[in-house]
Amino acid sequence: MTQTEAKIYLSEQRGKTEFSWFRSLHTFNFGNYFDENKASFGIIKSFNDNTLAARKSNKRRVENPTEVLILPLVGGIEFKNSMGFHDFLEVGQIQIFSAQAGMEYEVINPYESEQNASRLINYLEIWIEKEQINTSEVEQITFDIEQRNELLPIFTQEDIFIYFGKFGGREDSIYQLRNSQNGIFAFVIEGAFEFQNRLLHPRDGLALWQVAELDFEALSNDAMLLVFEIPQS
Repeated sequence: MTQTEAKIYLSEQRGKTEFSWFRSLHTFNFGNYFDENKASFGIIKSFNDNTLAARKSNKRRVENPTEVLILPLVGGIEFKNSMGFHDFLEVGQIQIFSAQAGMEYEVINPYESEQNASRLINYLEIWIEKEQINTSEVEQITFDIEQRNELLPIFTQEDIFIYFGKFGGREDSIYQLRNSQNGIFAFVIEGAFEFQNRLLHPRDGLALWQVAELDFEALSNDAMLLVFEIPQS
């Protein structure tokens, strides 16, 4: 098989922002973390894997027009923004906040401590920058996290396509790009996958340029991933 232009982002090489109550692992450069090899991929400007302690919250401010995606992986999440919106989301849901420059939002762990140990929540926080956002809306999409062996569309907007998949061991699939000018970013949530002769483990990412399709195979049961097809600029 001909190897295409690609870059692997290993889980153990991610940047980190950490406090006693919050940890954020950065696939790309974010905040005070900078590595010349961790530049953003296309219009995905940040990809954070966050863990938040019970009764704690984390606030963010976006400096540019941004689609903010919040995807719970463990536990439920309270979400607030500077427009006065307040909601709750859980595993099997993704929330998209169309944020104009200067807007703020807050993610809250609503759980009480249990047996003297904090009940942690874990979620992905993804920023997709846009040239402009004219209306500030919040959309919550529910998908079937137990459906297996296919990619489920969880977000579509113009030339942005995002999919979630849960696969059994040795199940394979091929994703055909909708726009040949787009790039592909795949992120493994759980389990292991082989992407066109490249092995990825939990929380590893893979960027691919100039491809017409992405073929992959799950190497473990209940392996989960996200696939992003996005413009490069």
